[in-house]
Amino acid sequence: MQSTPPPNTVSEAPAFEPATATRGRDEPPWRIWTAPAGVALGLALGLFGSIIVDVLAAVGGSSLRHPTPAVSLLNDLLFDLAFVGAALYLASLHGRPRASDFGFRRVSPMFAIGAIAAAGIAYYVITAAYAQLVKLHGNDKLPSELGVSKSTAALVGATIFVCVIAPIAEEFFFRGFIFGALRRWRIRVAGRNIGTWVAAVITGILFGLAHTGSASSQYLIPLGFLGFVLCLLRWRTGSLYPGMALHSINNALALGVNQLSWNAPEILALMAGSLLTIAALTGPLARRGERLA
Repeated sequence: MQSTPPPNTVSEAPAFEPATATRGRDEPPWRIWTAPAGVALGLALGLFGSIIVDVLAAVGGSSLRHPTPAVSLLNDLLFDLAFVGAALYLASLHGRPRASDFGFRRVSPMFAIGAIAAAGIAYYVITAAYAQLVKLHGNDKLPSELGVSKSTAALVGATIFVCVIAPIAEEFFFRGFIFGALRRWRIRVAGRNIGTWVAAVITGILFGLAHTGSASSQYLIPLGFLGFVLCLLRWRTGSLYPGMALHSINNALALGVNQLSWNAPEILALMAGSLLTIAALTGPLARRGERLA
């Protein structure tokens, strides 16, 4: 009697698996294609808003080559809001987005503090080694463009933007939206899914490139690494809040030390005030079932 071998029920998983309707825990409902679409749409909206601001400023007598701190601040604010708006629009194409889809979730304070400390130490140690290797020097251009040394009003506006608005908007877009979408990419190597790591690398690169123009070119690599670390922090904690906190702390430290030459108590006060403001603005979004649109 002729027999045939039993069917092979074990098959190797393909190296690349498209995201399907099934998604893992802590993964948003929007698809991978929304990540590049979000970058393109946000950039287009930001440029459009910037052109309008520049035209109105020129009509008012402001120089396009040397804009006032108010014009620079408004342009930077519009760019951040443009990317937030792009993320909300694209996410809404897959249903009404919930705040939790972007990572607005409560997390244990002690766990969050430990994760922030570990991520921060890793970032600063590696950045310090990189700085010694390439003889890193120079400062972030953004605070000076915002006129932190010209007036108290400019200093207050720049501080709020750098330490509060930017951490909220950039974490929302990069770690909440972009990283969330790219994590749905299943990439298997030796039977293990490394999609999350690839997503973190890509998001980190995009985060670094987003600071082109506002930071010296030699700082783009450390900023890219910071973006990568913030992705891992978002992944491991399951929440956007620790990343916002570390982002704000880093910006406050850089602003206080490099631009303002503040002493330790002043910098700590800036950090504390910034974190409390972020918590007051975004904390309510962690309520269960809260919708963003």
